[in-house]
Amino acid sequence: MLRPQPGLEVDGFTLGEKLHEGGFASIWAVTHALYRTPMVMKVPTILDGDDGPTIVGFEVEQMIMPRLTGPHVPRILGQGDFAVLPYIVQEQIPGGSLQQKFDKGPWPLSDLLETAARMAEALHALHKQHVVHLDLKPANILQRPTGEMVLIDFGLARHDELPDLLEEEFAIPMGTYPYIAPEQYLRQRDDLRSDIYALGAMIYEMATGKPPFGMPQKLRGVKKRLWRDPVPPRALRPEIPEWLQEVILRALEVDPAKRYQSAAQMRFDLRHPAQVALTERAHRVKADGWAKVFARWRRMRKVTSLSRPHGVGVQLGKAPILLVAVDLTPEGDALAAPLLMWVRRMLTLEPDSRIACVNIIKTARLGIENMLDALGDNLHVSRLVGLRAWAADLDLSEAQLTFTVLEGPDPAQAILDHAAQIGADHILMGARGYSTARRYLGSVSSKVVAEAAASVTVIRLPGALTEV
Repeated sequence: MLRPQPGLEVDGFTLGEKLHEGGFASIWAVTHALYRTPMVMKVPTILDGDDGPTIVGFEVEQMIMPRLTGPHVPRILGQGDFAVLPYIVQEQIPGGSLQQKFDKGPWPLSDLLETAARMAEALHALHKQHVVHLDLKPANILQRPTGEMVLIDFGLARHDELPDLLEEEFAIPMGTYPYIAPEQYLRQRDDLRSDIYALGAMIYEMATGKPPFGMPQKLRGVKKRLWRDPVPPRALRPEIPEWLQEVILRALEVDPAKRYQSAAQMRFDLRHPAQVALTERAHRVKADGWAKVFARWRRMRKVTSLSRPHGVGVQLGKAPILLVAVDLTPEGDALAAPLLMWVRRMLTLEPDSRIACVNIIKTARLGIENMLDALGDNLHVSRLVGLRAWAADLDLSEAQLTFTVLEGPDPAQAILDHAAQIGADHILMGARGYSTARRYLGSVSSKVVAEAAASVTVIRLPGALTEV
């Protein structure tokens, strides 16, 4: 895999100056003979260790961003896969993000109201395209010279017509902690009202100069917002009008059912303050006392989900999910073609099935020993490329085909855990053959067959089939 550097040419794009270096990606100025518009290239930062979230997040962006249209998202001009150099090229939006203005403290109210309404407009435009952003923050919002807000960084996003790779592969909540919604802490990733909560948190910060729940660095700081309420904005800045406090606190309700149900509703109130219906939220002057907080804590401390979304769009998971464990080691080469043949056969019976292709990197029990392949490339990336190459002849859409590289000391357990995580209906895998060790210690396939909640088909050479 190539490394980005000035002067590198990939698919006709020539890299220029590095504009930004973040923890997960670098941004480069690029040119192309066919395009005159200013462009930037985003390249994920792939190290030699555990880069799973970075790789999967970048795949999510590559799936979602080309499907988005309109002035509130960047225009995509090209992208590349992990076989050569993973990248996304998009139009360059002049100027920096809103983070620069957030760093200066409370906003003048006139600027706040106009910007907040434009943010809500951009969010509504995104939601209409079946996408929940799930990582809204000042750094992920730009503004065009014509005034429209532009949402960027879709690495944690959820498209309700595509597989949710992040939910399937990672068990911990993801997001930027000062803005994450309570239901995201509970691993609910299918609710557009989570974005409305984040928007409310940003407007609170614009109004007061402080995030509503501080700057927590750990998840336990996020959990507290299941029972704690923020200090009312007017207690920190008395000149904030009551109607604006009503809007902000409504967006920050713990129960999604009590928030605005769409960003369009929130935008309307921001544009028409005289029509905002005031409730007790508008008149609060301090946070709730310990008795109310304790009562909420007792009620919420063991909650596992909040109000489920309604009217969000087509939900995933109705079609059967077939997990296919692909052995990409030299010993597994002979099983590659039979596995592909059986996937095709199963698709004739269930043509709408989702195919979840997985490969397992066996690691030492106390940690990863070596994450480089024989050529010195990142092993996770090379396995991902191998999975895509194996499945290329299936000719399935993004909505039907996913790729995951698992890691762990016990391959069978990794398969079982992932199958449970994604709700697999059937597992298809190969068995290399018999040996004395397998006979007495057990094989990966035998453990999966014995313990899987799903049905299992094991392919054995020279063609014997076992189905459970």
